[in-house]
Amino acid sequence: MPNEISRRTLLQRGAAAASFATIGGWERAFGALGTPPQGEEVIAWTDVPANFNPRGALDSRTLDASSFITPNESFYLVQHYGTPQVDAANYRLKLTGLFNKPLELTLDELKKRPRFEQIVGFECGGNSNASLNRLAGNARWTGTRLRDLLRDAGLDRTAHEVVFFGADKGMETVTHGRGGPQEVEQHFGRSLTPDDAMRPEVIIAWEMNGVPLPPIHGFPVRLVVPGWYGVANVKWMDHIHAQDSRYVGRFMSRDYVTLKGEQVGDKTIWNESLVARIRVKSMVARLTRSGTRYTAHGFALAGALPFRSIEVRVDDGPWQRAKLHSANTEHSWQLFTHQWSGLAAGEHTIVSRATDANGVLQPEQSALAEKKTMWENNGQFVRKFTV
Repeated sequence: MPNEISRRTLLQRGAAAASFATIGGWERAFGALGTPPQGEEVIAWTDVPANFNPRGALDSRTLDASSFITPNESFYLVQHYGTPQVDAANYRLKLTGLFNKPLELTLDELKKRPRFEQIVGFECGGNSNASLNRLAGNARWTGTRLRDLLRDAGLDRTAHEVVFFGADKGMETVTHGRGGPQEVEQHFGRSLTPDDAMRPEVIIAWEMNGVPLPPIHGFPVRLVVPGWYGVANVKWMDHIHAQDSRYVGRFMSRDYVTLKGEQVGDKTIWNESLVARIRVKSMVARLTRSGTRYTAHGFALAGALPFRSIEVRVDDGPWQRAKLHSANTEHSWQLFTHQWSGLAAGEHTIVSRATDANGVLQPEQSALAEKKTMWENNGQFVRKFTV
């Protein structure tokens, strides 16, 4: 099971630290595929820090296309206010604000709505090469389309944003309160524009990989927004509010905001942007060998656009197009492999890069130097190994 940390610890550490205090999933998800075929060995990475705890899977298993779903117990976990205890019998999903027909639905009433299922992969906005990109996962989500519910409630055309609140809550400091700083209880919240909320792939999910959502992953229902970082996928969702102004809660305006410098003439302009759609990214996660043949196994993620290509380079050789697995679907993570033969004994490197349909190329890590926050780290990850 993922490492669980206390609600108090999470509150003390905040969103950024909480991301890295949790256990992530790809190495265990890939490990679930079983042992390598007979005669094939796993090459250990030499870039793993000595004090890093891979939970026994980084160099003991391999990856193929036969099972690319992340088991629920291995799916990465980030909590901001701990795990709320939600009673299914008393649960209600409320739709308030700029709706012509505000609604309040029980869990049973939600489940009677048209059923929709899809495979969606995403990562934490704080996932990075430093953490070996372990805060990523890929699961089969079942629920109902959000847009149909918004239509049934009569989302008003004057709505500027649709806000999604979870049952999880915590105390936040209002620094400019009357009479000085004060503590106010707030629920976790994120918002989407009406256009994004009405996209057909956005769902209210109550199942994860064929079973009810585990409590740590959002029971009884959560939002799933394909192509967006995990923070947008509000867990324990119990309130949808439509409003005519921007929502500027903590996790939209203060946390999960990227600060990046942009050079304009002889001046640097510092822009802040919301952590929202996943930036194009890939990583080589496993390396196996059979005789003189080597196989690199990896995954890639991106926003709404498909990939134009995923490429792999060994040492200083040419970029070679990787092979995508047939198991991949539109919104899943994209598993890929690259095979080659012959390597001299010694130290080597391998790296992957992805390009989306618009030609946006995954940058080298050095190109992110002007980004002062940890969020949205999609730099190329040069892996090291020895043969």
